[in-house]
Amino acid sequence: MRENELVAIAHDRLYRLGSERVECVNSVAGPRGTPHSHTFSDRIIQPGDMIYLDIMHSFNGYRTCYYRTFVCGEPNRHQVEAYETASRWISASIDAIRPGATVEEVASVWPAAEEFGYRNEEEAFLLQYGHGIGLSLWERPIISRRFKGQNTVLKEGMVFAVETWKGAADGSGAARIEEEVVVTKTGCEVITNFPSDRLISCGLPGCDVF
Repeated sequence: MRENELVAIAHDRLYRLGSERVECVNSVAGPRGTPHSHTFSDRIIQPGDMIYLDIMHSFNGYRTCYYRTFVCGEPNRHQVEAYETASRWISASIDAIRPGATVEEVASVWPAAEEFGYRNEEEAFLLQYGHGIGLSLWERPIISRRFKGQNTVLKEGMVFAVETWKGAADGSGAARIEEEVVVTKTGCEVITNFPSDRLISCGLPGCDVF
């Protein structure tokens, strides 16, 4: 299977399920994930590759932005560590989203760019990231360590997508996780449903497939 074939399957399935518009499907496998590529290719997926996909489309007028990461076969320890790190970072940002918090407070729970291999926040932009989502794909406010002094206050009913990235230490791929949340009276509620509690193995005999 090639990256572009996964994109084709996603487009077909989304339109058959009633999507009004598929704006983009990201499909990135193996070493192409480090650094993050935002375009798919015709690369053949190999055993041991990490693969992340991002679904950006509209249904009943509302957008989604939704990363999930898989591994073709069983993950090695570097891949598991990368996934668990990205998972901790996204959980920290979800815990920080609540009425009265500022976007800068949410972004501050993510690591500085230098902590995960980049020279500065400009170079690492979009890797640990959050954005409003609703009638358009990237609505304000933006959550990022790149922008200092943001004092926008979160309010009940706001909807955000928050996303994190961590490359595997052996260069075999990267973990990318994204959740959509709605701000509630006391915090926020995750409204994305596909499992993200662990790196999902698939594609080879004996691997778990959801």
